[in-house]
Amino acid sequence: MLRLSPTGWRVAGAFAIAAALYLVGLATIPGYGAAFAIRAMLVLATLLAIASVGQTLVMLIGGIDLSIPFVIGFANVTAAALYGGGMSFPVVCLVVGLLALAIGAVNGAISAMLKVHPLIVTLGVGTLVQGAVLLWTKGFPSGSAPDYVTTFVSIGATAGPLPVPWLVPAFAVMAALMILVLARTPYGRRLYALGANPRAAALALVEPVSMWVITYAVSALFAAIAGVLLLGFTGSAYGQVGQPYLFQTIAAVVIGGTALVGGRGGFLGTIAGALVLTEINTLLIGLGLSPALVQAALGLVIIVLVSLYGREAHVRTTI
Repeated sequence: MLRLSPTGWRVAGAFAIAAALYLVGLATIPGYGAAFAIRAMLVLATLLAIASVGQTLVMLIGGIDLSIPFVIGFANVTAAALYGGGMSFPVVCLVVGLLALAIGAVNGAISAMLKVHPLIVTLGVGTLVQGAVLLWTKGFPSGSAPDYVTTFVSIGATAGPLPVPWLVPAFAVMAALMILVLARTPYGRRLYALGANPRAAALALVEPVSMWVITYAVSALFAAIAGVLLLGFTGSAYGQVGQPYLFQTIAAVVIGGTALVGGRGGFLGTIAGALVLTEINTLLIGLGLSPALVQAALGLVIIVLVSLYGREAHVRTTI
């Protein structure tokens, strides 16, 4: 008989919700099961899941990252401006990635070394980054991504014989590697140990400051990757492109069973959470709700989930 942990049940439940939402969409919205509609949902869910990688990691150590949408906007605008200025796109990606790593490292260092809550730190640093971008672009960002980046994320493109763009199979490989890293590497074990019981982790020679710096740096890097991909997806630079991801990344992680208090969860659940949120959004739009009502409904989902999962006891109280 298969026995699942509480987290395993939550992951399974999230995938079950995604399946149920799909069936509801098939029954209520014409064309919901069409190939193009499925590709569109897969691409949107993939972009959300990529942006949520870092949120998953920082939540596992008991943190939170509110700078993700600001880093997405920063990467989106910076990549477009540098590429439009004549810099080769691989070099652009390298520059943007290094800057994102530095932003994330600052988040982690301040939170861990000065003992300031990461919610305050990441919101402050993110706002500072956004302000710097606005000053640089004077509020009018310009530029675009190369055609091959647009094709990589385009809903209408296909990856060889696969009926989806290259973004989806590439993400599948990345997701498998991320799950493997969390389950089988020293970094993954230290991440869970630090989130479950920081004092015991320190006694086991897990260095908390370096873990926080590395984890927040990785979070910002994946946010930057999402920003560059969104540049190809939308076709133009937009500094506010990351704003929908402010709470959607948190909701995706929580829906997937990762505890807000740290030490429990994983990226597989986050993928399920991204699918659930994308399907809810698609359903609400397909039912004719206005953007304001769609946003309100998503906010209600987040509040309900946080009220349910945010009240659970910390892992260290159960071991």
